Order: sequence, then C-alpha cells, then structure tokens
Amino acid sequence: MDKSATPRFPPGFVWGVSTAAYQVEGAVGEGGRGQSSWDAFAAEPGRIRGGDTAEVACDHYHRYPEDIALMADLGVDAYRFSFSWPRVQPGGSGPVNAEGLAFYDRLVDGLLAAGIAPTPTLFHWDTPLELERAGGWLNRDTAERFAEYAGLLGSHFSDRIPRWMTLNEPVSLTMLGYGAGIHAPGLELGFDALPAAHHLLLAHGLGVQSLRAAGAGSIGIANNHGATWPASQAVEDLEAAALYDNLANWIFADPILTGAYPDVLAPYLPGVADADLATIATPIDWYGINSYNPTVVGAPAAGTGGLIDGHAVDASLPFSLRDSEGYPRTDFGWPIVPEAFTEMLLGFKARYGSKLPPIYITENGAAFNDGPGADGRVHDQRRIDYTAAHLRALRAAMDGGVDIRGYFHWSLLDNFEWAAGYSQRFGLVHVDYGTQRRTPKDSFHWYRGVIGESKSG
Repeated sequence: MDKSATPRFPPGFVWGVSTAAYQVEGAVGEGGRGQSSWDAFAAEPGRIRGGDTAEVACDHYHRYPEDIALMADLGVDAYRFSFSWPRVQPGGSGPVNAEGLAFYDRLVDGLLAAGIAPTPTLFHWDTPLELERAGGWLNRDTAERFAEYAGLLGSHFSDRIPRWMTLNEPVSLTMLGYGAGIHAPGLELGFDALPAAHHLLLAHGLGVQSLRAAGAGSIGIANNHGATWPASQAVEDLEAAALYDNLANWIFADPILTGAYPDVLAPYLPGVADADLATIATPIDWYGINSYNPTVVGAPAAGTGGLIDGHAVDASLPFSLRDSEGYPRTDFGWPIVPEAFTEMLLGFKARYGSKLPPIYITENGAAFNDGPGADGRVHDQRRIDYTAAHLRALRAAMDGGVDIRGYFHWSLLDNFEWAAGYSQRFGLVHVDYGTQRRTPKDSFHWYRGVIGESKSG
C-alpha cells in the first residue's frame, strides 16, 4: 500500500490547521499586550532549550495576511488559532485592550474574506502574568476571570465566529506546568497540582455558559488524549497504568461528559461541590481531541520516573513512564503508532456511549526537522507518511462507529515549541526564523491534494 494514500471522508468533513498565539504571534511587547506566565518563564535561565524566546516567533501578528494566503492556497475549511488573553485583557481582568482586539478583528475578517472559518481557542496556556502571580490556576478566582474574558470575546465575535473552543489541553498545563515544572509557571507540585485541573475545568464550564449567553454557538474544548499501555501484565504495572490513565485522560473528560471525577482520584480533589461538577458538565456541542502518541506506563522504577520530552519525571510518583519499543519515532522522540489513535477513539465511544458528542480532531501532527534542500524545497516525506497513516487510523475509528466531523493538522507553521524552543518543527510550512521566509513543504502540497480529493469526491 502507498504509505501516503488516504481513504475517503464524508461530505462536509472539516479540514483545518492549528496554531497557538504564543507560539506564532510574536510582538510580545506591542499593541498594548500584557505579560504572560510564559514570558516570565522563558526569561528564567535554563527554562527554554537554547535560551530561545517567543518575542518574534513567526511574526504572525504582522504577517497574518501572508499566512491567510497560505491557508487559502492549502484549501482548508477552518483555521484553529488562539486568542492571547494578555493581548485582549493585559492584566487578566478589567478593560479590554482595544488595540489587541483590533488585531483579532483583522485576523477574523481576513479569514472570512478568504472563505476560511475562524475557529479560536480562548486560552492556550498564556495566563496573564498578573493572574499567575495571584495564584494562577491554583486560585479559583482565575476561573471566574476567565468567564468574564469569554463573555467579552463572545459578545464581540459571536456574529462572525462559527465554532469555539474554551481551553487547550488543561492536562498539559496541570501536569507539566504545575506538577512537573517543565512548562510555565514552572512549579513542581506533583499531585498537589490537581486543584489547577479542577479550576481549569470549572473555567471551561463557566466559559461555555458565558459564550452561550453572548450568543455564541458550536462550542467545545480541545483536550489531549492518548492510549495508555501497561508496561506488562504484572499487577503492579496494570495498577500504575490505570492510575496514569485517569490522571492523563479521564480526569479531564469524565467531568465534562459525565459530571463526575474518576473515583480513584476523589481523594486528591477533596470538597468538590456538586454545583461545580454541574457547571463543568454544561452541555457542549462537540468534543475536541488533540492526540499524538500512546504512553507506556509501569510501576515505579528504581531511580527514575522516565522522561517527558527529555525532562526527567519525578521518581517518587506512583508510576514510571517507559520507552515504547519497536516503533519508529519523530525527531522529538515520540513513538509513531497510528493504531493507538484508532484504539483511543474507539475507547471513547465504548466509555461514554450516547453521552459522547461529535468529535473533532483538533491537533495531530509530528516533529520532523527537515529543512530546505539544494533545490529549495523541503522534502518531508516522513510527515506525509505520519499524517496519512493517522488519517487511515481516523477513518478506521469512524468505520467503527465514532462520529468524527473534522481534522486539524498541527501545525500550519513551524513555531516556538514551548520548552523545546525552536528545536522542533511541526509545520506544513517551513519558517526561516532569521528572515521569516515561509516555504511550503512537500507535506503542504500533499495535504492540499488530500483536501481537494475529499471535496471533489
């Protein structure tokens, strides 16, 4: 079989690309933007590989017309971007920054003029620094401030934006930012980070309510999920994998879709009010899934907890992350296992049944760091093969009864990859960070063909 071949998708299936404000916009000191938790984190020596910062990133703030033209050429139906909370509300509360809002007016209007549906995420990890210093997501008040922010954006854009996401990957912010200290704000709280998870989920529920009150429709969330595989069938490994699965997956999906936290995690979330759970379970129109690879988990191993993106995991945790042996890897070291994508999606249908709304894949992609060759082109066949295999795996889940309505590739552009700086390239478009020259990769042209064939079929 041709490794780049893809199956047919139904009429109306949404094809898109994704980015995030902090990773692409740059202009961190322009237009009245306030500071974010990531600005402070990146300024601390040793936090970001190579000392990189997002001060310029892809300069999307100034070059968005060029990027919209690229998306129009690509033929996507939708562009998933994120609003920068500190650009809209510099301190996380109070008056709107008119200049920041005007930037998003220009972006949204430009997308609509190009026939591309603006599909924003309200929050993609860039907490206003003033809120972070007041406790961030460990402080319940941040959820209330988020609800106000959601209402402001909903009121301003509800007549122009057809599809909304509240949060991106609360699991990553909770586990990597508050639990392990790998991401902003850089705290190492272990299980004591779980109140942040609850407040993020509460913010989601309050945000859905605020958006609806402002007239917005088609609301979801972008949660990260992946299959969890036990290192062996030994009881200790099975128990450790089950705990990790609840921490990484179900604590962030169950409350939204069932109105309850997993029983095993209740001791870590004492005193959660029924009213909070009802708010978190405010009905949504669809459920967004970001997914990249499975995780192999075993019982604690002597002297190590494993690695996340090259960072050591706390060895005192009641599980350890193991290598996924026997699979090819991306340049970021992530295993490439398309069948795990199908497994995870079928698992959602089995777990939630009729409670599961339609799904959009809001992120999927891979870091392959190929640059322009002698001919000036970027020959990233590995990205084509990865994406094609995952689209086949996605189609297999649909054939298994999972209602999936669209696919957003991560990412449109090479960008600032958080703690990894500019060392990892996920884009369909190569960015020369010195000149800001954009070069569509072979994968860009291939994806354009996939989209075109899907629409013509």
